[in-house]
Amino acid sequence: MSEKSAGLPMTAKWDPEKLQQEEAYLAEVESKPFFGRIRGYMKLTGPAWLQSAMTLGAGSAAASVIAGVSFGYKLLWVQPLAMLLGIAMLGALGNVTLTKGERPYRSISRELAPWVAFLWALGSIVASIIWHFPQYGLVGGAAADLAQLAGVASDSGIANYVAKFGAGAIILSLSILVTWNYGSNTRGIKIYEGFLRWTIRTVIIAFLLVVLYTGVNWIELFKGFFTFQIPDVDGVYMVILGAFGAAVGINMTILYPYSILAKGWGKTHKGLSRFDLFSSMFVPYVIVTSLVIIVMAEEIYDPALAAGVRTDLRPVDAAAALGSVLGSTLGRVIFDLGLIGMACGAISTHMVVCGFTFCEMFGLEYTTRRYRLFTLAPAIGILGVAFKYPLWMPVAASAICLTLLPIAYIAFFLMNNKRSYLGDAVGSGVKRLAFNAVLVIAIVAACVGSGVLIKTKVIDVIFP
Repeated sequence: MSEKSAGLPMTAKWDPEKLQQEEAYLAEVESKPFFGRIRGYMKLTGPAWLQSAMTLGAGSAAASVIAGVSFGYKLLWVQPLAMLLGIAMLGALGNVTLTKGERPYRSISRELAPWVAFLWALGSIVASIIWHFPQYGLVGGAAADLAQLAGVASDSGIANYVAKFGAGAIILSLSILVTWNYGSNTRGIKIYEGFLRWTIRTVIIAFLLVVLYTGVNWIELFKGFFTFQIPDVDGVYMVILGAFGAAVGINMTILYPYSILAKGWGKTHKGLSRFDLFSSMFVPYVIVTSLVIIVMAEEIYDPALAAGVRTDLRPVDAAAALGSVLGSTLGRVIFDLGLIGMACGAISTHMVVCGFTFCEMFGLEYTTRRYRLFTLAPAIGILGVAFKYPLWMPVAASAICLTLLPIAYIAFFLMNNKRSYLGDAVGSGVKRLAFNAVLVIAIVAACVGSGVLIKTKVIDVIFP
């Protein structure tokens, strides 16, 4: 394997002696009891925070609001189960990357087919650019709502646009700062990961405060998570299957392996990587989406009026509704700030994806200057703070990304089971069979879920 195809240029900037110390520390941690391993792993988590920040964006906010206002607590089980399947697939991709230490674009291109790698990268870039617009739309809507609460703007007018574009400019500037740090050196990686950690923690705290204000129906909460209810109303299956098709975006799948390579992780980090996916991606995702659903279920959902899926309430509309039902503006302000935090994390991770992926697609040598230039590709999405993008953009993005996600999943499954490439790392016995069974379920769920979303987001739009 050539040196250029292994690892990332940033990896070479890691102190080899420090990496050896980290590997020795992990070897010691692996020998400890379960809770000892957990405490040891907690000190080194990182890459999965990027995945968490990317998935906790405008899409998750909208899906959680719709689930809560339409079905109350009943669909709390859907997004955790969908995310578990997505994490299993990322775990398979992580096993391939950590075993060989090779850039996945190169390995998939050589071991499977160049067109598979190219389409995977293309779908990731398209998703990162097109779905950048709704992230800024979430920022603009929340900022305008806060400005109206402060009495400095109305529903329309110049002040409203100033608030939206001002918030968008602040978020873009902050995102450029932290994203460019990520592509500079190991200290930049730590700064960026720290930024995402605290962004997600702030989001959790914001929504938790609102939930503490609204209260929780603990019996319904338990039933929502563990009884797998499917309400007998129109459109519920579309919501459930759509969640399985969209829990993990295609751009997340290309970000994860490159982020673990950027950390200098290798074979000795496999246990840590699995824990990282669970603790830094699954847990924050479940907490945030569940908190939003709980708020909607407690304050807006009305069982007497529940006859189908409500698509008339956006996250920002939900925040405005909270102002009246809670009897004060505090819950509304905190909810708005939580929405801005969700969008902020997703915006920066979209930029990171473009920074890596353009270089790989075009076979360009990775340099800091090129990385920084390509991270600006999605920045046009700032127009989304005030202007809705043309109808063809989400239609085209859905057609491309949702079609390519199952193809990417199948590629990861094949790579994780290619003994001629991975050797004994493909696993053996019952453990391998069980894990492959989960991967097959994830592939089927992605295919069915993507099919549902393609029908609703592409076919029904083109041929109403």
